[in-house]
Amino acid sequence: MSVRQYAFFVNSDACSGCKTCQVACKDAHDIRPGLHWRRVIEVQAGGWTQRDGVWTTDTSAYYLSVACHHCATPVCGQQCSTNAIWKRPDGIVLIDDSRCTQCRKCENDCPYGAIRWDTSVNAVRKCTFCVDELDAGRPPVCVASCPNRALDFGEREELVQRYGGVSQVFPLADPAIAGPSIVIRPHREAGKAASLGPEVANWEEI
Repeated sequence: MSVRQYAFFVNSDACSGCKTCQVACKDAHDIRPGLHWRRVIEVQAGGWTQRDGVWTTDTSAYYLSVACHHCATPVCGQQCSTNAIWKRPDGIVLIDDSRCTQCRKCENDCPYGAIRWDTSVNAVRKCTFCVDELDAGRPPVCVASCPNRALDFGEREELVQRYGGVSQVFPLADPAIAGPSIVIRPHREAGKAASLGPEVANWEEI
């Protein structure tokens, strides 16, 4: 069966924040220190309040594993003067390093911060959906490595039918911008966190 659009499924409710997916990605692709293609975002909200001499808390937190979303309409490539960013028939978005002019406009245009400058090759790079593994009949390494089975992949519409879910939770951008190929099962705390002014707790890392 042909694949119209590969996508990732992320079960945020099952993610423990162990970052095995992040480490496996770095190891498989020999990504230099300080650079990540897959990132585990730590979201926190709420705090402590004192009432009648008693401290109470309404804190909330969750983790969200993200990478390039291989968007239906990848805005990162729309302004690329050399067509270095291209989309396979199965929807996977790739970058041709040899065509990169180092302008880094795509890095600024990506609404998800998925494209990163790599000083080791002097070009922009990102998640490739592990196309070598995929073409060999194996899953992406992030999916294969997750001890909690919080990640999956497949044809986007099949993932929606199998798991349900959404394409946006904090802090991801509005899906209308580019049509991200991601299906998310929000963490049970996501709704509560959204009402408490959530923030990303590990900006320095991701």
